[in-house]
Amino acid sequence: MPKLEIESLAKSYEGNPAVRDISFSVAAGRVLALCGENGAGKSTLMKMLSGATLPDGGTIRLDGKATSITRPSDAMRLGIRTVYQELSLLPHLSVAENILIGRMPTRAFGLAVDWPAAHQISHQLLTQFGFEGIDIRNLVRSLSVAQQQIVEIAKALAASPEILILDEPTAVLSARETTLLFNTIRTLAARGTTTIYISHRLEEVFEIADDVVVLKDGRSVLQTTRTSIDQAQLIEAMVGRPLQAIFPKRVGSPGKVLLQVNQLARAGEYADISLSVRANEIVGMFGLVGSGRTELAKSIFGASRPQSGSIALDGTTREIRSPAAAVKAGLAMITEDRKGDGLALDASVIDNAGLASFARVSKWGVLDQARRHKLVDAMARSLAIRPTGTERPVRQLSGGNQQKVVLAKWLLAEGTKIFIFDEPTRGVDIATKVEIYQMIADIAAAGAGVLLISSEMPEALGLSDRLLVMREGRIVAELASNAFDMEAVFAHAAGLMPSKDRETLH
Repeated sequence: MPKLEIESLAKSYEGNPAVRDISFSVAAGRVLALCGENGAGKSTLMKMLSGATLPDGGTIRLDGKATSITRPSDAMRLGIRTVYQELSLLPHLSVAENILIGRMPTRAFGLAVDWPAAHQISHQLLTQFGFEGIDIRNLVRSLSVAQQQIVEIAKALAASPEILILDEPTAVLSARETTLLFNTIRTLAARGTTTIYISHRLEEVFEIADDVVVLKDGRSVLQTTRTSIDQAQLIEAMVGRPLQAIFPKRVGSPGKVLLQVNQLARAGEYADISLSVRANEIVGMFGLVGSGRTELAKSIFGASRPQSGSIALDGTTREIRSPAAAVKAGLAMITEDRKGDGLALDASVIDNAGLASFARVSKWGVLDQARRHKLVDAMARSLAIRPTGTERPVRQLSGGNQQKVVLAKWLLAEGTKIFIFDEPTRGVDIATKVEIYQMIADIAAAGAGVLLISSEMPEALGLSDRLLVMREGRIVAELASNAFDMEAVFAHAAGLMPSKDRETLH
């Protein structure tokens, strides 16, 4: 008997269907990967299972019995726990308080919290699953985003769930932390816990899932076992068409040097960094979490000051003291944290997309609203930002379309010669990834230089003309496209391939 059965589930918002007809089942102790493009219905389905949203129609069965989940407390009572992509921790409380919120052990006839017991339970839970490096007495606001994600997962596990729903749980985790999470999921499966795993990272689907369900346009279009499908078939089911090549073919050859970095250093972050980016060239940068890639990018863009070394743009040495100076000098940076650094979420698409192009649409400091609308509307159509309508708040868009708005902002800026992309496809679906890959290739083909930072090795290798590998704040290898090798790249990044100096492979 299935642990969970979904039959003809449907949900609309203001007459617009978000979920039309979703049906699938999953047995106890199985890991089911829920796949689909942004807007396919994954988030709405998850909210209905967790009691955050009421379905308009359809049936949910648990252990063969139809059930009604009208509020989050119903889901909790039924043993369903959800870890959302957007963290829901209380930053002013400790790790232990967040993990055990609503279930704190008490003493003195329930009149006082039993703090030693609370600390012991929380510590044992984190240790049990390999996350013992987090101090359970620390306030959550003092933790890194990755550590907060681990605490969010631990909070769900503390309730011993029968059904665990994970939404993009590895988006901010390191390779080691992802391995620990997967081991935890397997341990839970052996105990009979059912896991619904939502991820855009298809390699994770094929590593952890037992079953796969594909949603498209609010409907379930495929349910199969992971061993019965390959990646190409899964992508075709998700996007509705075969993808002959995920990565665009590169044309042309690199031109003159647009960006030259010489012996850049900043204590505790990176040291002795030298690199170049040419016109019509995509230079990839790969490294594990903590390798210093993002810190280096921020310094090139003027968000932090290097302590030594120099940066030359188009052959001229420049001292870039701020992001505003970087933009004026022809640099653009698409940041890793689009919501925190790249967008004003409550502002409209037009206000966000027009942030870096004020000079183009103003005269003597007066904004030409009509011209700004015309430019942004044209760019939104070119990038296929959905849904259409540039007056809507960016918060209402999917992650992939929010990323397109960030890209539109920099494409509209005048005189941009160097684009720095830091994790440009984090949290977006495969179809949007393909669109963004083509955009990056088009930017380089138009004569700009691209520095691409990615923790997804297939992405870094598939897009780059050259690849730089960072480890512990230094570039330890440089590989030309004809020398790309996944095992060698990882060995350099992980320190498994000893070399005293930077190794160049062609």
